[in-house]
Amino acid sequence: GAAELELLERLLGLPAGNKYGVQGERKVPVLQTNNGPGLTGLMTIAAHLVRQAKKDQLLGSTAEEKAVVQQWLEYRVTRVNGGSSKEDTRLILKDLNMHLEDKVYLAGNIFTLADILMYYGLHHIMVDLTVQEKEKYLNVSRWFNHIQHYPGVRQHLSNVIFIKNRLYTNAH
Repeated sequence: GAAELELLERLLGLPAGNKYGVQGERKVPVLQTNNGPGLTGLMTIAAHLVRQAKKDQLLGSTAEEKAVVQQWLEYRVTRVNGGSSKEDTRLILKDLNMHLEDKVYLAGNIFTLADILMYYGLHHIMVDLTVQEKEKYLNVSRWFNHIQHYPGVRQHLSNVIFIKNRLYTNAH
């Protein structure tokens, strides 16, 4: 939560210095603001940071894109954050793999906040996948590799290695 929001701040070019905390046993991120109440929740704070950086296109341009971005952010918070079992992970990768079959990014053809936060949320999972598992989820692997090379996204996170020749051949 809080660590991801700090990565997002840097990616967006915002000055550091926001104070993040966590709340409850689910460790929901909280942003302390100078004026008024703090903001609570990964989606809320991330969208706030995007608007603060005046990069609203990351939230989607059309009504449909905005809805799809929102949908994937909710998925990220409810399924990816909550999912801890091997079975949860398998279902998440399966869902994403199907969704990304004919898309470059989660919201279609535009890079959005959904891609950034899903990348951060899946990083620890992708690091641990075997070559065979990466090949099984070819569309997720292609998307993940693309996002990790997007300028400013990966930062200090480890580069997840994909075997290009085998990975990008058609699996059908």
